[in-house]
Amino acid sequence: MKLDAVKWSGALLLTLGLMAGSAWAAWAWQANAYGQQLAKQETAHQTTLTNQANANAALILAEQDKRLALELWLAASDKAHYRVLTDAKTNQARLRDRLATADLRLSVLLDTTAANGSDGMQTATATGCVVHGATRARLDPAHAQRIIGITDDGDQGLIALAACQDYARKLQLLN
Repeated sequence: MKLDAVKWSGALLLTLGLMAGSAWAAWAWQANAYGQQLAKQETAHQTTLTNQANANAALILAEQDKRLALELWLAASDKAHYRVLTDAKTNQARLRDRLATADLRLSVLLDTTAANGSDGMQTATATGCVVHGATRARLDPAHAQRIIGITDDGDQGLIALAACQDYARKLQLLN
């Protein structure tokens, strides 16, 4: 019986060894299969992240290009606005200088219809004057200077308004 017991114990040990070996082989095969699946998933995930990063980079570059274009347009617009404003100020200064030196005089039309009852017909021209047309009165140079100052402020406002409208139009086109 001892021999049978040794025989059975050897067979049992061999069976246990084979079972342990096959369990280890199954475990190794399954780990390898799962490792390959995880590697494929990681590769797919990394590809997705790379594609998203590339799309974001392209979007950022496009936005930077739009911003650069807008900055260039604003610089050109500011330069044009400054030039127009400077030209208007120069013209106003020349006009004020001409008024101050009596090189130019401002005058206004007078309404003579109510004064002489002639239904708009001018009375006879003054002696030594050959100017025909509406009656005019010269303004005092100080008043003329104030009028030019008012028109200068109005011109500057109109120039600023035009610049703002151009800016708004450009922004509307960009969007």
